[in-house]
Amino acid sequence: MIKRTVVTAMLCWAALLAKTQDLSLLRRDSVLSLMRKVARWQMNEFAEGRVLKSKTEWENGALYTGIVALMHTDTEKQPYRDFLYGIGEDNNWNTGKIRLFADDYCVAQMYTQLYMDYSEPKMIARWRALADTIVEHAFSESLAVVPNINHREWAWCDALFMGPPALAYLSTAVGDLRYIKKADSLWWKTSAYLYDKEERLFYRDSRFFDQREKNGRKVFWSRGNGWVMGGLVRMMDNMPKNFKNRKRYERQFKEMAARIASLQQPDGSWHASLLDPGSFPEKETSGTGFYAYALCWGMNHQLLPKKKFLPVVEKAWAAIKSALHPDGKLGFVQNVGDKPVGAGYESSNVYGVGALLLAGSEIYKLKL
Repeated sequence: MIKRTVVTAMLCWAALLAKTQDLSLLRRDSVLSLMRKVARWQMNEFAEGRVLKSKTEWENGALYTGIVALMHTDTEKQPYRDFLYGIGEDNNWNTGKIRLFADDYCVAQMYTQLYMDYSEPKMIARWRALADTIVEHAFSESLAVVPNINHREWAWCDALFMGPPALAYLSTAVGDLRYIKKADSLWWKTSAYLYDKEERLFYRDSRFFDQREKNGRKVFWSRGNGWVMGGLVRMMDNMPKNFKNRKRYERQFKEMAARIASLQQPDGSWHASLLDPGSFPEKETSGTGFYAYALCWGMNHQLLPKKKFLPVVEKAWAAIKSALHPDGKLGFVQNVGDKPVGAGYESSNVYGVGALLLAGSEIYKLKL
């Protein structure tokens, strides 16, 4: 009897210790230390000339959103301010060359957020002029994939992170609801076409409607749905409480959050294919980072219950941490693509770092 009691007590203690160890990963000092380390590594890659993509490209635009989030989290702000301001100056505060291509104005999220800190009109002058043309544009085409449709419409799910938040932040910055209203109308056009209501997930684009994974399931790309969830929370962050469709966003967010949580793998991550993780057995950290960001945002804004979602975020953050190299490089980031593909320890890209920093910025706010 005594022996059984001792064993039971030891098991309870071990469980409590494991829980404490899990939560220790989410302590503010631990989270901020990890964010700083990863950001330093990535900014050094820029300084050393190893980031070859144009500084207006969407990959970098996604990174900048994370650096902005770290800047707003860390008391040591100046290195991030200098980095981001320098990017803006190098770009002459302009977006990419293809004017209606959402990827090419993802960078405007950073410009607008800096404008809200600096109040320098040059930061948003070119972007606002473009946004005015977007507001007036009809966007009347079908979203079926035809040549260059992405240059004219939000015809792929990734666009919902690139485009809508850029317009939404501009509405917040200048107090003009035209921009977020346009984003709203285009969001629901894309959603009506690409959102599978039964699966509660987004197809990447129309090419995948009839495709199937090796196990016969539909093809739902992890990072693509991560882009969507990141876009959802950034839209809601800039949406007045009485905005016409706010409840509609909240419903879609809750639907997707519950579905995504149910698809988390035992290693704490989400693999490249949401419904066929066995064909892509490695963790994938960019999708995982965006999910951790969105789910944690949902808890911080009382849309998701902590009891259910905190363990999901704990495991996700642990999976991300396990993918870090000793020098701060983030591994297991799927390379640029449009469908599920495996990733490895050496696979890294700037948008994965952006997702990690966004996730960390929300975890930092958690009341544990």
